[in-house]
Amino acid sequence: MKKKLLYSSLLAFSLIGFSACNSFLDENPKDQMPEEEAYKSPELIYLNTVANLYTQIGASDGGNGLGGTDRGLYDIQTFTADEAILPIRGGDWEDGGLWKRLYQHKWDKSEAPFKSTWDYLYRVIGLSNQSLDKLNSLIEADPENIYLPVYKAEVQAIRAMYYYYLLDCFGRVPIVEKSDIQISDVKQAERKDVFDFVRKELQEAAPLLSASNSSKEGEYYGRMTRPVAYFLLAKLALNAQVYSDNSWTDNNGAPNGSTDFEMNGQNVVCWDAAIAYADSITALGYKLASTFSANFSVGNETSPENIFTIPMDPTKYNAQFYYIIRTVHYAHGKAYSIDGWNGASATKDLLTAFRKSKNDPRLELSFYTGKVNGADGQPVMDGDVELEYKPDAIAVDVSGATEEKTAGARWKKYAIDPSAQQAGKLQSIDYVLFRYADVLLMKAEAKIRKGLNGDAELNEIRERVGADVFSNAGLSEVLDERARELSWEAVRRQDLVRFGKYTTTVTTDGRTSAPFRNVFPIPHDVILLNKNLTQNEGYE
Repeated sequence: MKKKLLYSSLLAFSLIGFSACNSFLDENPKDQMPEEEAYKSPELIYLNTVANLYTQIGASDGGNGLGGTDRGLYDIQTFTADEAILPIRGGDWEDGGLWKRLYQHKWDKSEAPFKSTWDYLYRVIGLSNQSLDKLNSLIEADPENIYLPVYKAEVQAIRAMYYYYLLDCFGRVPIVEKSDIQISDVKQAERKDVFDFVRKELQEAAPLLSASNSSKEGEYYGRMTRPVAYFLLAKLALNAQVYSDNSWTDNNGAPNGSTDFEMNGQNVVCWDAAIAYADSITALGYKLASTFSANFSVGNETSPENIFTIPMDPTKYNAQFYYIIRTVHYAHGKAYSIDGWNGASATKDLLTAFRKSKNDPRLELSFYTGKVNGADGQPVMDGDVELEYKPDAIAVDVSGATEEKTAGARWKKYAIDPSAQQAGKLQSIDYVLFRYADVLLMKAEAKIRKGLNGDAELNEIRERVGADVFSNAGLSEVLDERARELSWEAVRRQDLVRFGKYTTTVTTDGRTSAPFRNVFPIPHDVILLNKNLTQNEGYE
């Protein structure tokens, strides 16, 4: 038997999460059909090579999914940055010191969230490779079939998205393009090689993808479409100096790679590429929603701003959403008939960023910061007193403090769905992965890095919420604006790395860091299984 381990343990293929095609999957599971039946029509080919991959983007258990659950990709991007903290509250959230280590930049190579993230990302890449191998064989047998290249492009772009996350988190990772590769043949690529691979794959796939908005209900709901590929390409261009830097431990952690970006067969400055991809998204009809909260409310599939979402529905899909219940106080959750785990809170650094901004309501729109009312409009009671969150009392360990259970502002950005099931885990509000506000912020930053003025894009975002506008904003204003607009949307770590601040500004609450932590360690179990792989510098 050939060994085909791409991740740290043999994992059985199970259909978890969501799919816009979920009902078809229930009716026609591939493993219950003869091979010749599974691929005899375009519809069945799509179902068994493309649609099954979408069941993996959301998740119903921790460590899996691009968003919604815990101890996986979202958590290592969010709780290692300066915006979120899971403080120890007496006997709660100690968890062997995990959250404290992540927040203080003292993690090691054996942390469970790194392993679960690696396993998840490579599992979906492995499934994508199976689909691509099958599609390539079908194309070879039927080269005139007009559907097959389109299906291939969709899978190719999905796989590229997963490699994008590996590139961002782990830097030096194996590029595996076949499903039958043996573990002895799995080699580690340098970060720039992975960067070039992801860029090439997305650029090849994009022209064949539908231009449809995948956040809208319909045929392309929840799918990889051209604007999603453009968004990822804009991210690659904006972060080119990070992703092309194979020696991230030098230069005091500031990105020191090339600003070259290959586009349309020629090298351009990466900032120009980021602007071009941003403009391409604008040309497809995306714009800001009329209100900030419309992107995160019940019915957010009607938002003109959301570009890529995980479709959520308590009765149709299995994808779960933990983040509201993980943040709110027990009494707060009970008042809305959901769980309350009384945990995740905004940091003092994030509060400072919000408070710098004049006439800006986004702190109150994004976080509960004081007394709260329940679903009935009455004050939430914590025993005999009204529940009141204390934002400025937050610390890495609040055990024994008067505010032990109430310290910290709690996430409010997503509405609490009254139709939610499983104690709030299953909701009807789609989880937003990419949205147009980020496109405007990327364009503003790229313009400023070119020496141009980015006020127009920044002020479009600020004017929506009634905040005072900028005049000749610089990069520091961009970074703060990204913190305010995109708080807890799993982009802050990447932003800090790009600005050279992820490790150099970690000085509070016992946090210390070093440039090698700009990437995470290759999980220790993976290194043990494959002797071809070497550990990232600093984690040996």
